[in-house]
Amino acid sequence: MTKVLVATEKPFAKVAVEGIRKIVEEAGFELVLLEKYTDPNDLIKAVADVDALIVRSDKVTREVVDAGKSLKIVVRAGAGYDNLDLAACTAKGVVAMNTPGQNSNAVAELAIGMMIFMARNLFQPGTGTEIAGKKLGIHAYGNVGKLVAKYGKGFGMEVYAFDPFVDKAVMEKDGIKVVDSIEMLYSSCDYVSLHIPANDKTKKSIGYDLLSKMPKGATLVNTARKEVIDEEGLKKVLAERTDLKYATDIMADCHAELVEKFPGRVFATPKKMGAETAEANINAGLAAARQIVAFIKNGDKTFQVNK
Repeated sequence: MTKVLVATEKPFAKVAVEGIRKIVEEAGFELVLLEKYTDPNDLIKAVADVDALIVRSDKVTREVVDAGKSLKIVVRAGAGYDNLDLAACTAKGVVAMNTPGQNSNAVAELAIGMMIFMARNLFQPGTGTEIAGKKLGIHAYGNVGKLVAKYGKGFGMEVYAFDPFVDKAVMEKDGIKVVDSIEMLYSSCDYVSLHIPANDKTKKSIGYDLLSKMPKGATLVNTARKEVIDEEGLKKVLAERTDLKYATDIMADCHAELVEKFPGRVFATPKKMGAETAEANINAGLAAARQIVAFIKNGDKTFQVNK
């Protein structure tokens, strides 16, 4: 019988687990749970005899992949998949997938909430500003970026976007003003919402040169990955530009220093919270289960990320 392992240091909600179980068992598969584990070796042991693996932010290392003697597919329940060793999966013939779009609304709502939070001085006493009428830049027009743009327009913001991988006509159809360069996006917008992935080309790509071009009083909102920020460049520009602000869902390595040096201008959630809604939790888990069933039964590789 096909075995599906759900391995989560931070478990899915109970209703999500019940939904995953229903999907898996109705397909004639067996569900195995590994929840709240603290030792990576527990995952290595648990994956030994399973055919499929569902994880959240759990690290699927080369050791985990090598230990899965029968492993055919691993699905990251969420959009980002930098916790999966794609090279190891490819080398072992394991299909790696994510579940794009399932967490998008949760992240987009958080991004807009952060803009309001920063505009109102972290909800501290004093006169803040409104986001209506401000220019919002969307850096990467994917599932999340598209929703942030939609909600920004709903708040009366003027929305711009830069994404060389998305057809300009698609963005313009959504009522977005498309800019031709990343420099133009940052120099034009009062708020920039960051949605690029972390890879060899993007890591530390957002630094002093870009941020120093932002208009007076501008705010960068990062709900993507901390690795895309050049933290030394961020510190330098915040020191030189006392009008700039930074809000993030991924606490910087130098967060304590940033808060101490730039009080009221830097905010980070205590942990990554973009997908931390009941709806996103359930949606991503169920999508992962459905994708595994579709792959095992029909060879469906629609959401494969290690092609």
